[in-house]
Amino acid sequence: MVNSISIEEYFAMEHDVCLIDVRSEGEFNAGRIPLATNIPILTNEERKIVGTIYKHNGSQTAVLKGLELTGPHLSERLKIALKIVAGRNIVVHCWRGGMRSEFFAFLFHYYGLKPMMIKGGYKAYRTKAHETFSTSFNIQVLSGKTGAAKTYILNELEQLGEQVIDIEKLAHHRGSTFGALGMKVQNSQEQFENELFECLRMLDPTRPVWVEDESRNIGSNVIPEGFWKQMRAADRYVVEKDFEERLAIIMKDYGDFSKDDLANSMNKIGKRLGPQHLKAAIEFLTAGEIEQAFKLALVYYDKAYSFQIEKLVNVRKVQVDAHKMSHSDTAKKLVEIANGR
Repeated sequence: MVNSISIEEYFAMEHDVCLIDVRSEGEFNAGRIPLATNIPILTNEERKIVGTIYKHNGSQTAVLKGLELTGPHLSERLKIALKIVAGRNIVVHCWRGGMRSEFFAFLFHYYGLKPMMIKGGYKAYRTKAHETFSTSFNIQVLSGKTGAAKTYILNELEQLGEQVIDIEKLAHHRGSTFGALGMKVQNSQEQFENELFECLRMLDPTRPVWVEDESRNIGSNVIPEGFWKQMRAADRYVVEKDFEERLAIIMKDYGDFSKDDLANSMNKIGKRLGPQHLKAAIEFLTAGEIEQAFKLALVYYDKAYSFQIEKLVNVRKVQVDAHKMSHSDTAKKLVEIANGR
């Protein structure tokens, strides 16, 4: 008999078991439970065939077709799984904890092992994720104009033992028009949400959770509504640095990228810069005067930031003077202010 466990029970043992996701590779790539290994019962194409038969001919005919497609490969897939398992306890899941995971779990069972199945499958994981996005957290938003070193300060806050979620790191995007430069390809929206959930479920909701001030859209990823509403309502700690300090940080982050990459990004904000300023910025880039081009972009970003922060009328805003301060000292100052010292 195969033992079924809840998603919460899986979380309690996740580092001591081997999790096998038997959904198709397409489902797995769209979104997955971290630590899972994908061994599809049905490949993308096979799942499509079986699904079409199910729709037109019913479940029994679809089951027969599924067995016909998977039968020749079962031994091979079981061997792959056994190598991955390597003596650990086994947990299997599919989309809803249905036929696919049951089938693979029984394979393990008849081989002589004692697998477990996640009740509700991957769907249960996703349900838990969305519940967690609406769980109340003690969020503290690190704000400030472009170039205020917010990401660096977040890293220092984490070094101090503070709870931190680096949303830009999860999204593989820095948030601005230039934010994709040097970053990995972004995950699907579903997987971005899964990665955020993994961070949130490890936190103590009663302690402060520091996040960077973001637009809801970070590249192609979107912050889930429940968590976004909490971010919008949270206190803002506005880090203030002068223009030249911020320009130096922007040059450090983006100054080494190619002129073409920078020009492509600059063109994306062309309408907001205005034709005259865009033309000047592109000319600066072409001439290798990167800093002059960023000065023009920074004026635009400063105006955009001022507009957005002024719209937050019912939010507490704490000004944090960080002129000429190191990232480490700024983080220490933030903790002192947040703790009322």
